[in-house]
Amino acid sequence: MKLLNNKVALITGAARGIGKAIALKFAAEGADIAFTDLFDNETSQATAKELSVFGVKVKFYASNAANFADTHSVVEEIVKDFGRIDILVNNAGITKDTALKRMTEEQWDAVIAVNLKSVFNFTKAVQSIMWKQACGSVINMSSVVGVSGNANQCNYSASKAGIIGFTKSSAKEMGLRGIRHNAIAPGFIITEMTDALPDDVKRTWAEQIPLRRGGTPEDVANVATFLASDLSSYVTGQVIHCCGGMNM
Repeated sequence: MKLLNNKVALITGAARGIGKAIALKFAAEGADIAFTDLFDNETSQATAKELSVFGVKVKFYASNAANFADTHSVVEEIVKDFGRIDILVNNAGITKDTALKRMTEEQWDAVIAVNLKSVFNFTKAVQSIMWKQACGSVINMSSVVGVSGNANQCNYSASKAGIIGFTKSSAKEMGLRGIRHNAIAPGFIITEMTDALPDDVKRTWAEQIPLRRGGTPEDVANVATFLASDLSSYVTGQVIHCCGGMNM
């Protein structure tokens, strides 16, 4: 039996990268998939086609995760289309890295809005749905830099640290209805963005990781699948590091 049979998963920022890997893994485990990204384009449509191969219901929604009204509107549309939402993965995120002394207000606000406010927006939008269902799993994508910090990423680190605080607080509020909230803190994950780094930079990162390699989006997707499934039915309010031992 597949781990996520008869479940509906909503995954934000899932047209590519880690979000896409999570969507593919969830679909392989039997979940119907509603996924969002900022634009409806060739990338999002190609992902939808890949997901449909698994024989589950799949639909893409163009949505600005940082916009409160837009988020609530798209969640209402998803519920009409799918009937329920059992799993929410708050994955949407951006970076605008620079030293604090050069960071602009726009760079700060943009990262906080997309990375942190989006978690509030979507969690708030699905809260009443999961409350009525008396079940649900919310998975928030944090980062090891939300725990340890990182130079030239004050905005990104702050947003990811905020996600951890939000996750722990919401888990305490919604646990009485069987709704679980957990966070994943990925380390150095090889995506399109990180793969473009110079080879010497990637080697330096790998040398600092006990498992001596960067992670893959599939590594993160495996952790997300555990948190989405009933295997983690007694796990809530936790931050699971997926970093090869980088941040112990």
